[in-house]
Amino acid sequence: MPESTPDPTSLKRDQRAMWDETAAGWNKWWPVFERAAQTVSDRLVALAGVRPGARVLDIATGNGEPAVTAARAAGASGHVVAVDQSPGMLAIARERAKALGLANLQFLESDAESMNLPAASFDACVCRWGLMFMPDLTGTLRTVHRALKPGAGFATAVWNSGEKVPMISLASDAVREIAGIKPPPPGALEPTRLADTSILKAALEAAGFRSIAIEPRIVTFDFASPEEFIAFRSEVGRAQAMMAKLEPEVRARVRAAIGEASKKFQGADGRVRLPSETICFSARA
Repeated sequence: MPESTPDPTSLKRDQRAMWDETAAGWNKWWPVFERAAQTVSDRLVALAGVRPGARVLDIATGNGEPAVTAARAAGASGHVVAVDQSPGMLAIARERAKALGLANLQFLESDAESMNLPAASFDACVCRWGLMFMPDLTGTLRTVHRALKPGAGFATAVWNSGEKVPMISLASDAVREIAGIKPPPPGALEPTRLADTSILKAALEAAGFRSIAIEPRIVTFDFASPEEFIAFRSEVGRAQAMMAKLEPEVRARVRAAIGEASKKFQGADGRVRLPSETICFSARA
C-alpha cells in the first residue's frame, strides 16, 4: 500500500517542533551564519522596495531576518511585523531586536498561511529561506497577497538544488549515506524543495502576483576550519535534527564524513568557504 501523505496540520506541527529543537543551536551560531546571509537580507529588502516609513511584513523570520534589516531600512517612521511559528526562534529574534533598540519591530507567533492581518495593510513583504517549508505554498502566498497593498513589493529567497548548496548538502548527504536514510520523496518540505523555479513562479502567479523576476545569487559561508563547520552543522537545522536521532557511534562517523567532505572547500589559510546558490524572486501584488 502507498504511504499516506501527512496532513498540513501535522506538517506544521512537525516543522514547529524541529525549529524549536534547533533554536538553541541557532542562538549560538546565528552571528556566523549572518556574516554571509546578510547580503541576501539586504538584497531582499531592496527588491521589495522597502523605504523609510514603510509597513513591512516578514514571514518565517526565524532569527529575525530580514526583519531586522527591513526595520533599519523603514526607519523610526516605519513598522515591521515579523511572523514565525516557532517560539524558540522568535525568542532569538526578539533578543536581537531588543539589543539593537529597534522599537519599530513587532513579532507575531503564527504560521504564515494562518496569519490574521488586515487586508491591504503592508507596503512590502520579505521572506528569506522560508517558503520551502510551507505545506500549502499557494495558499500562503494568497495570504501574503491579501495583506499587501496593490502594487506592493514581495521578495523571497529559496535554495537551489543540493549540489549547488554545499552548506546544506554536505551534512545532509553524509547523514543519509551513513545512517541509511532514504532520500526525501518529491515535494517533501526540504530546503531545496523550490530549486525548480517553475514551482514558485507558478504559485506566485496563482496567488495574484505579477512582474515576477528571478535572480540567482551566490552566498559564501565562511568557517574557521572543518571542525567549526562540523560543530555548526551538528547544532543547527535539519542535519542536527537527523543526527540527534543517531547512536553515538554512527553520529561520530557522520561528523567525520562531514569534516572530510568540507576539506574540498578548505583554503591554504585553513578556512572552509562554501559558495552556495540561492535564488531570489521579486514580484508585485
